[in-house]
Amino acid sequence: MNKAIGIMGGTFDPIHYGHLVTAEAARYGYKLDKVIFVPSGRPPHKKERQITAAEHRYNMTELAVKSNPYFQISRVELDRPGYSYAIDTMSQFVEQYGSDAELYFITGADAILEIITWKNVDKLMEYCQFIAATRPGFHLDDLHQLPDKFIRKIIFMEVPALAISSSDIRRRVAEHRPIKYLLPEPVENYIYQHDLYREVYSSSPGK
Repeated sequence: MNKAIGIMGGTFDPIHYGHLVTAEAARYGYKLDKVIFVPSGRPPHKKERQITAAEHRYNMTELAVKSNPYFQISRVELDRPGYSYAIDTMSQFVEQYGSDAELYFITGADAILEIITWKNVDKLMEYCQFIAATRPGFHLDDLHQLPDKFIRKIIFMEVPALAISSSDIRRRVAEHRPIKYLLPEPVENYIYQHDLYREVYSSSPGK
């Protein structure tokens, strides 16, 4: 039987319950054998803000996913030099799992709207199906700008917990407000132990 594998990329700065609920919903809803979390190395679409050191983001992600036997974490983007492009990452997973594996790229619907600008997007579409997580009330009308060939490769999945965002968590820490129950307790503790987000805060979106 062919394996069905979810690939969930993101800066995870920090990872929160919105990410975890999305991954679990995709795993259950589309009968995925596992979901691999891939922290971004140098995301080309977030050049405008400073990103927390890769090892901190990796460690927080590892803490968040280790209690779920269906979740794994990969360093594939952190250990690859240069900017992190989805096409390069998916190429490596195709090589690792073989062409018979069904790969699902899990991301937010906001990112999907930018898909036509992604590097080698036509080839990327050959490698995987997309699962786009949407917030309640997200209007799919915005997708009219995408070509039909892309729309056919996208599955939309509503996730209420996506009201949580990394940018809001960073803001809360900087403003000395609580972040409890927005993310796993080990991640919360890690943020405080390493004094993350105290001084550097960006208003730019972060999922």
